[in-house]
Amino acid sequence: MKTNRSVVRNQAYPKSNFSIRERHNERMNESYGNGDILSEWAPFNVHFKSCASYEQTFNRMVDDGIISLRGLKPDAKVFDELVFDVNSEYFENNGGYDYAKDFYAEAYKLAIKEAGGEEYVLSATLHADERNKALSEKLGYNVFHYHLHVVYVPVVDKEVTWTTRCKDPALVGKVKEVIKQVSNSKKWASQKIKGEDGKERLVYSYSLLQDRYFEHMKNAGYTDFERGERGSTTEHLEVLEYKIQKETERAAMIAAVVEKKYEAAADLDKAIAGKEQTAAALDDKTEKRQKQLDGLEKKTAVLKEDAATFAEIDCMGEKKTLRGDIAVSPADWKTVSGLAKEGVKSRGIIAGLQKKISDFIKRITGLETELKQYKGLGVTDSMKYYQALQRAPRRLLEIVADILRKPPEQEKAHNDRNLACKNDLSH
Repeated sequence: MKTNRSVVRNQAYPKSNFSIRERHNERMNESYGNGDILSEWAPFNVHFKSCASYEQTFNRMVDDGIISLRGLKPDAKVFDELVFDVNSEYFENNGGYDYAKDFYAEAYKLAIKEAGGEEYVLSATLHADERNKALSEKLGYNVFHYHLHVVYVPVVDKEVTWTTRCKDPALVGKVKEVIKQVSNSKKWASQKIKGEDGKERLVYSYSLLQDRYFEHMKNAGYTDFERGERGSTTEHLEVLEYKIQKETERAAMIAAVVEKKYEAAADLDKAIAGKEQTAAALDDKTEKRQKQLDGLEKKTAVLKEDAATFAEIDCMGEKKTLRGDIAVSPADWKTVSGLAKEGVKSRGIIAGLQKKISDFIKRITGLETELKQYKGLGVTDSMKYYQALQRAPRRLLEIVADILRKPPEQEKAHNDRNLACKNDLSH
């Protein structure tokens, strides 16, 4: 049998969230992402307290001096929401909707105490329109998840003392007034409590809230359930938010598995690529070796052919007389004479090739000598000419054209006259 547990959670919000929480709690939205909210059942929701507008009511409380925002930052959390809850089976086994209304009417009394007074409560709404899908399918009819939302302003008493600006020195440092300061952090500050062993320990404030909720409902006569998780700091999550959280966790797990598979596949791809590269390298080496082998086979074939020819020539004659004369057959003689003729022809070809080689060597020697001369005399000047041609091609071409326009004999005569003039002037 499933254990029933009472749970209360507190969540703090900044002023910018007034509209979001109001539209959800007061069922002001046209549609909801949570598919378990049945809009036709919204009339069964119970309002223990309501107001025209969360934000407008809050602002009016500030203007009237009921609460104070003194010392708060613009983005500070200025309102809280308590959510009281027990699992659906508890209410289904104890009378359903009517039992839930009485139960949460009593829970609202505790909410007023926690808020410090009903004047700080903006809204208290029992939701009776959220279907418990799993239990409904199990029992074969609609079962609803009853829970209570209480939106309130967290306030603490703050003593304001007289400062040194006070005209009466006797009042400086004394309490001037006590204001209701809006402060979630001070409202729900952790507390030091002595344990059974007499030692003090720091206890989270929401854990103490769980204790008070459990004891309050038990003292009011509501039993058959246990206290929620001790020491829990879990904040309230709407049903859809809870589902999204679980689906996100599941998606993260799947993503992790997929990522590992991708990593394994990537490693396999790298290994395959490495094997392919190795295979390609082996193919290249094999191809080179094959070419070398083909070349060796060709050379070997030529050598074998030559060796066979030489062997045939050596075996063409046989000793027929005591004097050692050699006798050959007509066929062998034809072969030998043919080779002799080719040898005679080859002598002329070889002589011609040797002459050509000698001529080439002489030409190469002459070119090397000429190149040495150029290296010693004109290479640098030639480089300067090409550099000048690149920098100022037009000017250089004009100068060259001007030089080429004058005949060499005129230029020589002109130079001779200049030389004669220089000699006369020197005398």
